[in-house]
Amino acid sequence: MTPPVPLLDGQTASVRGSAVLSSAPPRPIEEPRRQPKLPPRPKVQKSGLAIMTQRRDFLLAARALRMGLPGFHLQARKRAPDEGVGGIRVGFTCSKKVGNAVARGHAKRRLREVARVVLPTAGLDGWDYVLIGREGATARADFLQMQADLARAVARLHTQAPPEASVA
Repeated sequence: MTPPVPLLDGQTASVRGSAVLSSAPPRPIEEPRRQPKLPPRPKVQKSGLAIMTQRRDFLLAARALRMGLPGFHLQARKRAPDEGVGGIRVGFTCSKKVGNAVARGHAKRRLREVARVVLPTAGLDGWDYVLIGREGATARADFLQMQADLARAVARLHTQAPPEASVA
């Protein structure tokens, strides 16, 4: 074994092969700088629809206007002006009643495509729409019929909803 080697600052170090072991106290580890938490940026589809991802938004839509259709349920709400988010936002959900993960994924893909086709023309800026898959119906319903149902339901919700009732 080699004897300890004195260092310039009065500390000693042992030399083993190519590694130097120091008796100096370890340096404190600097804490990483934390970035301020920003609100989540909405995911935007190519069609210009923003995708809702926050649970809070789904709960607010659940308390607002709703309509049952043969292939799915529709929930809609007019966002308050102070929310600061523009455009049309849409969310999709399917409960386990719809089926296993594969069946739910298939149902949500169909709902996404219906929304992509219909909502840019029928939807209004400042509104949130949530499409909920129905057990046994969303995966088997006629696609063109689902598009027509969504267009009619959105138009009906916009005409019959008083503005103060739709803001949650």
